[in-house]
Amino acid sequence: MRPTAPIPADPEAWNAYLAEGNAKQARKRVAADVLLQDAEGRILLVNPTYKPGWDLPGGMAEKNEPPEQTVARELGEELDLEITLGGLLVVDWVPPHGPWDDQIAFIFDGGTLTQAKISDLRPHDPELSDIALVTPEEARARLQGRIGRRFTAAMDALVTGRPAYLRDGVSVA
Repeated sequence: MRPTAPIPADPEAWNAYLAEGNAKQARKRVAADVLLQDAEGRILLVNPTYKPGWDLPGGMAEKNEPPEQTVARELGEELDLEITLGGLLVVDWVPPHGPWDDQIAFIFDGGTLTQAKISDLRPHDPELSDIALVTPEEARARLQGRIGRRFTAAMDALVTGRPAYLRDGVSVA
């Protein structure tokens, strides 16, 4: 027989009960990227040194870090770039793969970079070997697998004004 839960009127017992449940629940890894364009509609891509292929700027959240703060931190660390984020474009649940548990991946709209910001762009962190401004078509060719599918959904969300929910890069509509 399962013991009854304490009541919220007993804060110490209630918090202990909630902490026990929290300790048993799944922990999700969180990734947050940003879609940045120039005035010509070219997309900013980064080339990470720790994995093959090109990617959107962003990265993995630190413990208890909100996704939008992840993007701001990663842009600052890797590109010495500060921007104001627009809306959410994509949420993608990524199933376990390789040695990794599942994760939630976000893409935010970073808007349009000014020419002044673009002229100062370069990798500021050894995690990046290069950056590139490419057409959306070239971005689709460089972004492989689920990140490519996520990018396509983000571009569609810019047009429709509606964020996309994906499962492993595939729309769940």
